[in-house]
Amino acid sequence: MAEPIFAFHAIGIIHTPFQRPAGTPIQAKATLERGSIEIFPRYAEGLADLDGFSHIYLLYVLDQMASPALKVTPFLDGKEHGVFATRAPRRPNPIGLSIVRLLKVEGAHLEFEGADMLDGTPLLDIKPYVPDFDHFQPTRIGWYEQRLAAPDARMVADDRFDKRQP
Repeated sequence: MAEPIFAFHAIGIIHTPFQRPAGTPIQAKATLERGSIEIFPRYAEGLADLDGFSHIYLLYVLDQMASPALKVTPFLDGKEHGVFATRAPRRPNPIGLSIVRLLKVEGAHLEFEGADMLDGTPLLDIKPYVPDFDHFQPTRIGWYEQRLAAPDARMVADDRFDKRQP
């Protein structure tokens, strides 16, 4: 069976203070860093009513990451896991996902809190966070459960997934 191929177009560009993976927060909830988004003019009309939501999902391209790998050692663990059991960026399809706090919508410009992506990241989509649909109480959290008690858990990235590394 042939694998389907899809093409996506960026709807905007995300701006953050982070130029390289090392030192970038590894999850949006772990940071109060602010970022902004420039939505391309042809998509600006789609922002209507978004300002009524406190949090939004950002889906974006991990365009600065190293080549994909099916086994990775995530930042929060010293053991190798299947990439689909992690949030590591070296994915077969380099799609990033963050839930951020929306601070402001002004024309085609958004400001948010929870920046965990690199400056210049292409934005694919925005979706509102709706607690009735998006909040679940997990009953299992896999390998991460062992990390909950670890006081040394890193909340910022290092260079292990940077495509500029050998």
